[in-house]
Amino acid sequence: MKNWHNATRTVQTEAGEIHILGVTPPDVLEELGIDVMMKAFRPAKRQKEALVEISRLEDGKVTTAQIDGEIVGYVTFHPPDDFQRWSQGPDNVLELGAIEVAPRFRNTKIGRQLLEVAFDDARMDDYIVLTTEYYWHWDLEGTGLLVWEYREIMRRIMEHIGMEVKDTDEEEICSHPANILMVRYGCNVPEKKIRSFDDLLFTDGFGIF
Repeated sequence: MKNWHNATRTVQTEAGEIHILGVTPPDVLEELGIDVMMKAFRPAKRQKEALVEISRLEDGKVTTAQIDGEIVGYVTFHPPDDFQRWSQGPDNVLELGAIEVAPRFRNTKIGRQLLEVAFDDARMDDYIVLTTEYYWHWDLEGTGLLVWEYREIMRRIMEHIGMEVKDTDEEEICSHPANILMVRYGCNVPEKKIRSFDDLLFTDGFGIF
């Protein structure tokens, strides 16, 4: 695991103090509970297991929001999977793999603060960070939002920490117009690596992806 800078923050809410931990080690994650309603990607118990696995990766990073020993929000970072085109580029690419906040805390801006704490780390400026936002992961039923309203919220949250929308012909992004690819280029990333990543946004016509 990289020697990430472990920023922290305490947020006051009506339900009590929420502690945000910029880097949550696997041994800490194993001891924490998780809100049972955190099931946007998989059942809560399995999601916690996934968080532990990500935290054990060499470039893995898990930022959590906790209250009373329970995870009520998280952001994950990890290298792109080998089957993704993003893994074919420079070696300093991280994927913001998931962000989720328990429904009971969604009006407390915890998602935005999770991202702020996660990026309050000078080492993040050494990376190109991407996120793929797919509408089928969004809790449209629980929030009562239309797909385009939810998309706008996600776009604004990601732009808040320096991400920008990028055009691409990546198949899953193109499968629905609400899906988004967003990218943040760390200020320490060499121009050569930025160009190398940008070359991955569109295929070259020879089917290399």
